Amino acid sequence: MTNEPVSETYPSGIRKPDVEAPHSKPEVMILTGMSGAGRTRAAAVLADLGWYVVDNLPPQMLANLVTMVGRDSGRKLAAVVDVRGGEFFQDLEAVMDDLEARDVPVTLIFLDASDHTLVSRYEEARRRHPLQQDGTILEGIARERTQLANVRERADNVIDTSTLNVHQLRDRVTEEVAAETPRIHVNVLSFGFKNGIPADADFIADVRFLLNPHWNPELRPLTGLDPAVRDHVLSDDGAQAFLDGYANVIDIALNRYRANDKSDVTIGVGCTGGKHRSVAMAEALSDALRELGYSVRTTHRDRPTDRDHLTT
Repeated sequence: MTNEPVSETYPSGIRKPDVEAPHSKPEVMILTGMSGAGRTRAAAVLADLGWYVVDNLPPQMLANLVTMVGRDSGRKLAAVVDVRGGEFFQDLEAVMDDLEARDVPVTLIFLDASDHTLVSRYEEARRRHPLQQDGTILEGIARERTQLANVRERADNVIDTSTLNVHQLRDRVTEEVAAETPRIHVNVLSFGFKNGIPADADFIADVRFLLNPHWNPELRPLTGLDPAVRDHVLSDDGAQAFLDGYANVIDIALNRYRANDKSDVTIGVGCTGGKHRSVAMAEALSDALRELGYSVRTTHRDRPTDRDHLTT
């Protein structure tokens, strides 16, 4: 009995690369499917979940990339491979066979949608289908379905995005990789209105209604980080009620942001100069949001200091 000779080239005739075994075997996901079915959005979700994502990768380069990523233990690799690769795409299944022969775990996710949905998306975006040539969008879609038929049959999971919005697609991809939805990163920034409102703030809390420690000679040299100033600010009428109410409002908004893919939120807390009231209230608001389970970073833009104060 003789063994079949191992081919040194892929079906396209491209020579297989000589690659060393990866130090560790990274989890590999190949994301493919119909053009217009949501591959770009799905890839962005994987990137947000911590995957190393490469878009429009020739399949023949995947083995080398696996070796490179394998040097970083625990790293996950996602490659978007599709018909944009032209003749290179035909080697996808052979490349997957080679990876599986090297005991590298590979998951193939295929994104699909109805012809009607794909046509509508292309018309809305006013873009040509990559296989449209001189014909119609529908003819391009038909050519693509033919080219992808075998790959679709081999897919570990087919996700039909015809009726999914971007948020539902995010949830499906997150479920597929068994990952938790990324936590919202909250930045609480104190500032002084006299120096301008932060350009990147999503919310602005104006705490100039509180008594200003600036007019107290003993408190004037201090900042809102000093206990005497903090106690002075937080004991003012309405301070605690404002904090409790504002934290509750922010909590409602952050929960809705999470459902709509917003992952970073900046909350500006402002007083006149950014030294006393805003600093103390920003710290207190940060503590309240942490108690609600959020990851919070606190910075003080206008507090006079040689370095920024940072708490996490």
